Amino acid sequence: MKGQRTRSQERIVRLLKSLNHAVSAQDLYLELKTRDQALGLATVYRSLEALKLEGTVQARTLTNGEAVYSLVAKDQHHLTCVNCGQSFPIDECPVHDLEQRLEKSHRFQVYYHTLEFFGLCYDCQLSAERNR
Repeated sequence: MKGQRTRSQERIVRLLKSLNHAVSAQDLYLELKTRDQALGLATVYRSLEALKLEGTVQARTLTNGEAVYSLVAKDQHHLTCVNCGQSFPIDECPVHDLEQRLEKSHRFQVYYHTLEFFGLCYDCQLSAERNR
């Protein structure tokens, strides 16, 4: 449910739409600064949190612990390499039916979900084999 947004939140939504990829709060802060729409870093974090609570923005934590934010457009699924940190999006969704059942059984409105598998990418597997 979207309520009345602040100007800061609207700026962040517009920026996320234009970037069309997940970005950290720090990178959002820097990007807004370069576009002469500077906001304080604390304001960026507060705005992201409010947008997350209204179901407009989703957050995903990378292997280095950094959170990246994007607009909720569709569920996100990734294969993430624990060695190099690369993350590869995947289109399949094995939990879509579960999401619908949970919404019904728990009377819970799901905004989005993420699914992430951790392991070694092909390049890191090859590198590990060469180093044996």
